[in-house]
Amino acid sequence: MKIFLTNFLLFFSLHVHTQTPEDAKKLLDEVSKTIAGFENLSFNFTYVLENRQENIRQETNGSATISGDFYKLNFLGNEQLFDGNKTYTIIPENEEITISNSEEGNEFGINPSELLVFYKKGYAYQWDIKQNVMNRAVQFVKLIPNEENKDLKYLLLGIDLQTKTIYRLIEITKSETRTTLTLKNLKTNATLSPNFFNFDISKYPGFYIND
Repeated sequence: MKIFLTNFLLFFSLHVHTQTPEDAKKLLDEVSKTIAGFENLSFNFTYVLENRQENIRQETNGSATISGDFYKLNFLGNEQLFDGNKTYTIIPENEEITISNSEEGNEFGINPSELLVFYKKGYAYQWDIKQNVMNRAVQFVKLIPNEENKDLKYLLLGIDLQTKTIYRLIEITKSETRTTLTLKNLKTNATLSPNFFNFDISKYPGFYIND
């Protein structure tokens, strides 16, 4: 029995150590390549913000449709649209629309079109845990930021190994705030209208335009 346990532990140790940072990056590249092959994709998501030290937990649902660099995002009761040139943030509660250039950033803190490529710069990679989630294998990759990012501790990116798509993104800051983005109901290659990502100001009569 001792010999069996020793051999088992040795095999397990060797198996774990064969997963290198290069393997982690290769898996991420496979995911990026898979999703880039879709003409478009849409999904619902759950966004959870937690800080146990401050006894904070907030959960919000949203949805997004992406085609290349174009996207339409519904989050926090508002809509954000990027048409390739400008970003339109539509806030119905305030009857306000903010128009900004693409390089000016994203007011929601979520940019769907960057979800597939953000990891390519500024991170070191580690192979992390594997979980069974609703009868599917999810492999996590740990992304450790470079020294320039002083607030972020690390990210965990969960990959559905069967579909090679993103299932979950966990962000942990140095203040122990954790945000978890979980993708649901992923659909690909839908038939979208030619003007799906176009902003139509006629739909928002009386709205204040902030540009």
